[in-house]
Amino acid sequence: MEIKLLQIREAKGESVGSPEELVKLMAGEGKLDREAFWTIHLNSNNQIIEKELVSLVILNLSVVHPREVFKKAIVNGDKSIITVHNHPSGNLSPSSEDMGIWKRLHEAGEIIGIEVLDNIIIIPSGQYYSEKSGKG
Repeated sequence: MEIKLLQIREAKGESVGSPEELVKLMAGEGKLDREAFWTIHLNSNNQIIEKELVSLVILNLSVVHPREVFKKAIVNGDKSIITVHNHPSGNLSPSSEDMGIWKRLHEAGEIIGIEVLDNIIIIPSGQYYSEKSGKG
């Protein structure tokens, strides 16, 4: 019988101090032709442990559930996360669906002890919307 130990992921040194820094790291993802949703996993020093693609759009619906967003966050031992999704249309305004998902993620994070630091929308031009600051 082979025993496997839990693999701990270490940060690669990239730290996130502002939405602008994260948006620069995600510039390519902002240019995708379909909507996608990522979770950025962070340690206690706000260093990126992992960037995870959680969902791709299905027709006109991106399926995002807290269970999928926090699954690796729990395994990685994240202190916090940031979510990022793109709007290929170029519209920076969060939809009512976006705001509903963000609310559920904040609630779930509070329950399990992993803080959602921000939810960010990026568009092809490189502009962004940050839920935390309310602007880009």
